[in-house]
Amino acid sequence: MRPRPSILRRDAGLYGYERALVRCGLGPVAGADEAGRGACAGPLVVAAVILPQGRRGQVPELADSKLLSPAMREQVYAEIVDRALAWSVIAVPAEEVDRVGLHVSNIRGMRRVLAQLAVEPNYVLTDGFSVGGLVRPGLAIWKGDQVAACVAAASVVAKVTRDRMMVELHDRYPDYDFASHKGYVTPQHAVALNERGPCPEHRLSYINVARAVQGDNGLVQGGEERFDDEDEEGPSVWPLDGESTIMDTPMSMEGRGQP
Repeated sequence: MRPRPSILRRDAGLYGYERALVRCGLGPVAGADEAGRGACAGPLVVAAVILPQGRRGQVPELADSKLLSPAMREQVYAEIVDRALAWSVIAVPAEEVDRVGLHVSNIRGMRRVLAQLAVEPNYVLTDGFSVGGLVRPGLAIWKGDQVAACVAAASVVAKVTRDRMMVELHDRYPDYDFASHKGYVTPQHAVALNERGPCPEHRLSYINVARAVQGDNGLVQGGEERFDDEDEEGPSVWPLDGESTIMDTPMSMEGRGQP
């Protein structure tokens, strides 16, 4: 049966996409996003969220995770996991990113995280990249984490989960100060790379890490700095091809939830 037509107003706000899709009979709607694309150390974390319709699905202060302070992200994260119909999060380790490439890891991570939602969506919204191989229709939205609530929610879940993981990695590798920069490129991180070389959590396929291994200057800056020096595109990456299975971490196992 053909979906009912619906018009999305330009001023529909953060919840406009989901409301329009639900009016077309395509709810529930899942959003997916990732954190850590531009980092040269630590995992790539991918999350998916389905928010309920109505007041309960209107998360206070919800926005793109990069536009929120760390403290506000934690507050919004707590609201999301409490209100969501379903949410899921996985971590793709640095070794996996090196082996199959960043983009392949990203797309496969989105497939995996959407497949393990406790509630099956009828439509999927993603931030920037179309995700092939899904059993449900979907739409890739440029800056989706700024215009679609479910994608913004996924961005917050992914970012908070990854930041917590980087704090844990800081305890294991204190010389790199992961708790401060979360694995992104900063002058201090470059100095640590040049002095000590990479640790097992560094992505060897990233140019600044490879240069540090070769004894060259490991500093490759790029992107717009926000609250935590996160860049949207990150340093250049050598293209890699290959087949692999995305692995869950213990934290990702804890991150699946349905109230």
